[in-house]
Amino acid sequence: MDKRVLQERMRKKQQQLRRRKMMKLGGYVLAVVLVVVFIIKGVILPVANKISGKDAAEPVQVAADADNTEDEGKTETTGTKEEVTTDETKAIRMPLASVSHVTSASDLTSGWHEDENGKWYQNTDGTYYAGGMQEIDGQTYSFDDNGYIQTGWVSQGFDDLYFNEDGSYNPEKHKPRIALTFDDGPGEYTDQLLDCLEENNAHATFFMLGQNVSGWESTVQRMADIGCELGNHSWDHPEATLPGISDEAVIEEFQKTDEALMKACGQKSTVARAPYGAAGQREFDLVQKPFFMWSLDTLDWKTLNVESTVDAVMNGDLTDGSIILMHDIHETSVQAALQLIPQLVEKGYKLMTVSELAKAKGVELQNASYADFWDSSLSKGLVAGYDGPLLNAETASEGGDGSDISDGSSEEGSGEGSDMSDGSGEDGSGEDYSDGSGDASYDENYHDDGGEEEYY
Repeated sequence: MDKRVLQERMRKKQQQLRRRKMMKLGGYVLAVVLVVVFIIKGVILPVANKISGKDAAEPVQVAADADNTEDEGKTETTGTKEEVTTDETKAIRMPLASVSHVTSASDLTSGWHEDENGKWYQNTDGTYYAGGMQEIDGQTYSFDDNGYIQTGWVSQGFDDLYFNEDGSYNPEKHKPRIALTFDDGPGEYTDQLLDCLEENNAHATFFMLGQNVSGWESTVQRMADIGCELGNHSWDHPEATLPGISDEAVIEEFQKTDEALMKACGQKSTVARAPYGAAGQREFDLVQKPFFMWSLDTLDWKTLNVESTVDAVMNGDLTDGSIILMHDIHETSVQAALQLIPQLVEKGYKLMTVSELAKAKGVELQNASYADFWDSSLSKGLVAGYDGPLLNAETASEGGDGSDISDGSSEEGSGEGSDMSDGSGEDGSGEDYSDGSGDASYDENYHDDGGEEEYY
């Protein structure tokens, strides 16, 4: 064999051996590194953290301290106070060592601390609260995502809560609360309305006709999904009115609608509204639901005009506890609502369902009729299911740009722009229909000024 060829083969063989040796050595080095990392991370760090009282683990849900009860984080009040359950918006524990926006000095003690960015709280395990609410020493605080306390109005889920300058939650303070209600749907414009409600963190109650549910099942499901309330407005809005038909027919009107709602979204209606508002104790007992009238009638069905509907609400009586009547089957009504909802939110109002409004006012709904939840009506004992203290007119809602709105505490108790009495008279009856504080009275031949039958 040629000597040069032999030398070349030997040289290549030596290169292969050197590469194999380097790869083998590299494997040993990698194995040693992995072992060292495992020992440091799996043994040394946990021991060091345990000794120093720190926990460098990933953020976890806040666990109750040893001296806390199962109800820690819950604040429940009655009457004019908000009822707040903070479980779903509870803060999490974040390790100080893993962030730079909160002072991370290892020698900081547990408790409250303050830096140039604000006030924050360190736990005994070296973590801090962030991204939700937490009860500390008997007070509830809201912490932003960086761990600093929040003050003023703070949105926690659907709730708008007020936190004092020291960061403590103030259950006595709330925005003026009203309920938008929409009749006769669902229809082709309802989804636009749901878009607007969702965008503005607002809820409404939809009093639906059972015959209209078919074809709009996804719309009904969406109502339930975004926190709106399913209301029952009968199957086909009988012209004879409920008092003009038999017991069996009344029951069928509402049962058929509930069956349609169950088929659409798996839920029955929780509240009802009688066609034309015509119902008494007989109907309440037959249907076995709370019935709702209204304190502000926009007459949107009559004017079919966006501007006049907006004006009816924005210049009407928006007393804390008001219930507003509209219809989502009319395009003009929905277009008006698309303007109204953000305007009302901007002015400081909280838009709720009728059941949410009742709960916020300390009312346990009965099989009775409700037209409003004004403090004046509560204080006079005119609202069925209210078992709270007799309120003073001075307890009108605070906060928001809407805090200067009337609290409805006049002797008459009725608001401008409303065809309905709040039932504050001695006999509890209104001009056209009762507010339901007793047996509802109605005029079955009720007509508007133009001689056409009122349609609700």
